[in-house]
Amino acid sequence: MSSRYDEYAQYDRPRRHTRPRTKDRPNYDDASAGQVVTIDRGRYTLLLDDADGRRIVTAMKSRGLGRKGVVVGDEVRVVGDTSGAPDTLARIVEVEPRKTVLRRTADDDDPVERIIVANARRLVIVTALADPPPRPSLVDRCLVAAYDAGMTPLLCLTKSDLAPADDLVASYAPLGVDTVVTRHDGPLDELESRLRNETSVLVGHSGVGKSTLVNRLVPDAERVTSDVNAVTGRGRHTSTSAIALALPEGGLIVDTPGIRSFGLAHVEADELIDAFADLAEAAVDCPRGCTHGADEPECALDSAVESGTLDSRRVESFRRVLASLSAPTY
Repeated sequence: MSSRYDEYAQYDRPRRHTRPRTKDRPNYDDASAGQVVTIDRGRYTLLLDDADGRRIVTAMKSRGLGRKGVVVGDEVRVVGDTSGAPDTLARIVEVEPRKTVLRRTADDDDPVERIIVANARRLVIVTALADPPPRPSLVDRCLVAAYDAGMTPLLCLTKSDLAPADDLVASYAPLGVDTVVTRHDGPLDELESRLRNETSVLVGHSGVGKSTLVNRLVPDAERVTSDVNAVTGRGRHTSTSAIALALPEGGLIVDTPGIRSFGLAHVEADELIDAFADLAEAAVDCPRGCTHGADEPECALDSAVESGTLDSRRVESFRRVLASLSAPTY
């Protein structure tokens, strides 16, 4: 009986963790570089631009990436069939370090951050001047998100044929926010010049004309548009997922679903003031725990205004944006 056991023991299934792990790791030196342009049910659409030309490739995420997330805008390295031919599937094996990350939370008390897009240089905040009316509180929150992400904000005001833009432009001028004003069927040269050769992400609530802009900037985009509800004054969500589109003259624009709120649970007041070099320099003299708000009795920003070091309009505008951190998200 003992000899029979010895005879077949070598065929027993080995115990767990008995196989030595190799220190060798796959070498992806020959992997192709691409950028994620949209995601749909575990399939990643990539834009590859190499010696073989620009093409669209479908890929899946490698098991080696584990739980590491891949988002629109990520620069990745892929192996496998990168021809872009129908019914082919490549494999994402590496995600390059992100240069910028635009994120938001569902609400201000929500600890879960949601990444909207990676590696975008410019945040284009699209706001209608009428139909629906502008929502400055949402614009302020988008500005906070842009400063937190290290992105350059651009305020794009649409439908100037329905209402003037002067007041809204003036309210953001002290912060140095660049502004472009557009109208229905009017030229987009000014906007195009700012987006050229950049990766920009467009955000705005439904009905402001974001998808209409995208269709004009990228004629073959075919983004669905809709009218504003006459009763609620709100638009209907027409973009259901983020998608990056190549601009004819270079660069990418990322169209995102319309937003109703923009949670900022991940942003602290001290992080916001760091986006304004002159204000941050003056705030060094603030007492510990100062929030830099208008109700702070010993805030150094007020002293700097009194001495003429800072423009009062800039401080007031900063505090308005700062207040959006504690204002309702809707």
